[in-house]
Amino acid sequence: MEIQYKEKVTEFLESMKRINKFNKLKSENNSDNSFSVNLKVSGYNELNLMVSSLLKASIILLNDDARSQATFSFNEADNNVMTLLEIALQLLPEDEMEVLDDLHEIYLSNAK
Repeated sequence: MEIQYKEKVTEFLESMKRINKFNKLKSENNSDNSFSVNLKVSGYNELNLMVSSLLKASIILLNDDARSQATFSFNEADNNVMTLLEIALQLLPEDEMEVLDDLHEIYLSNAK
């Protein structure tokens, strides 16, 4: 059983060398093992709008008084929340989730 498990792990690691599934985090080549995540924007204006939306949506979501005193419409607030969701979608590590499925399968086969 132990040999089969080691073989599966070795096979998995070899497949990781052939097919790079770890694409979301980019190494910063620092000694502190930090990474960066790319966020696609069309320019500085879109980046500014994203950050502004993040701040506005956070204020609205965290403060009931801010909702009643908001200088922007709730339609705009909905757009801010939509921007938050779009950013979250960009940050999801889709390829990496496939790797977790593969690891989970190896774990389950060893647990039997």
